[in-house]
Amino acid sequence: MERLQKVMAAAGVASRRACEEIIAAGRVTVNGRKVTELGTKVQLGRDVVRVDGKKISAPEKHDYLLLYKPRGYLSTVTDPKGRKTIMDLLEDLATRVYPVGRLDYDSEGLLLLTNDGDLTYALTHPKHQVKKTYLARIEGVPARDSVELLAAGVKLEDGPTAPATVEMDDIYNGNARLRITIHEGRNRQVRRMCEHIGHPVLSLKRIAMGNLTAAGLKSGQYRRLNTAELKQLKKLAGLSRK
Repeated sequence: MERLQKVMAAAGVASRRACEEIIAAGRVTVNGRKVTELGTKVQLGRDVVRVDGKKISAPEKHDYLLLYKPRGYLSTVTDPKGRKTIMDLLEDLATRVYPVGRLDYDSEGLLLLTNDGDLTYALTHPKHQVKKTYLARIEGVPARDSVELLAAGVKLEDGPTAPATVEMDDIYNGNARLRITIHEGRNRQVRRMCEHIGHPVLSLKRIAMGNLTAAGLKSGQYRRLNTAELKQLKKLAGLSRK
């Protein structure tokens, strides 16, 4: 038997954290009884689990995709306002997958999608500190001490940022491009870090996540992870020691 939220995530309902919210909201029944306790344990095949009245079944085969998200797309499955989402780029995909983390609507670059709830949970858990690298074109050229401040950590409204790796990549038309590597996943973090030092982001691209890069992918394209990439990613996420 396994915890209800883990079973739901494995069945492709949503990420484990999102499944916890769904349970807490009273949207799940087990054998006809509403369940809101996150510690509830179930066994598919013996127990009948329904989400919003729809029965969930055994997990789909896990799929792992690497997508180059273009600007102007939401990193969500649906949007009530009818805006374009990453699912519009995956219309030919038979399996259901969900984004691991997000990229801003106006940002582009690497996005991992999967229906592996355990991997999603591990990759987004702060303790594993999976690194993400961005190229940020900013207004103007920051002084050396400003770059050093970004690297050391800046105080944002939700607390100080962890140390980061920050390098000056180039300068074009009077605007610098910074290569920034962080391991946190706060909302709009890189943009807020740059705004803090007085150099707002003009464009933002994520070029790496852990051992994965967007090399070879054009905007809007995706591919499946190969065996070696997946093995290394699971190792980074603490799911494999080999």
